[in-house]
Amino acid sequence: MDDAAASDAPSRSEHLDVEAVMERTDGVDERTRDEAIARALALGERSALAEAYDVHGRLVFSFCRRSLSPERAADATQEVFLAAWRSRERYRPDRGSLAGWLLGIARFKVIDAMRADGRAPVPRDPSIGSDTLGVADLDITSTAERMLLAEAIDALPERAREMVRLAFFEDLTHTQISERCSVPLGTVKSDIRRSLERLRRHLEGFDDASRS
Repeated sequence: MDDAAASDAPSRSEHLDVEAVMERTDGVDERTRDEAIARALALGERSALAEAYDVHGRLVFSFCRRSLSPERAADATQEVFLAAWRSRERYRPDRGSLAGWLLGIARFKVIDAMRADGRAPVPRDPSIGSDTLGVADLDITSTAERMLLAEAIDALPERAREMVRLAFFEDLTHTQISERCSVPLGTVKSDIRRSLERLRRHLEGFDDASRS
């Protein structure tokens, strides 16, 4: 990061406090809030980084904690948000959700931390390319994707969440869901379609993240 970027970036102590985030709750409509924060971050508004941390710090820390000690997970979480600030000009909100993008960055931070500790059983082959993933890396990626999908499903409205559960965990058809929930078939289809779009945006944001 050049000197200008370094002076512009918020310090760790200015905004980032993992323990404070773990104590916070949020009752604001998630999608509306997330889109507003994402646009502000992409435009370089300093307050957006703190807001992104408040909203998504818990998810990022929980993911990092799956593979790292509490102390290393806290450090990695801070590094994720600082990396997000440094690479904000590369973030495109229309390409995926902010949560997905942040967890995509977190994946690389966890992989790097594990390699630094000598804990990656299948190291990357430098002759193949810097973004090629080994077996351990793929496990980390899979964990991140599962957490993203769980987060997205939990954030759905209750009716849509139940329909997704019935469709994908109980393998019911749209007609069966309509009968089970006493909801018109067209409503079932539209609820599931909108829900899948939200899940897709999370994964697209994850895939759009780059190593920073």
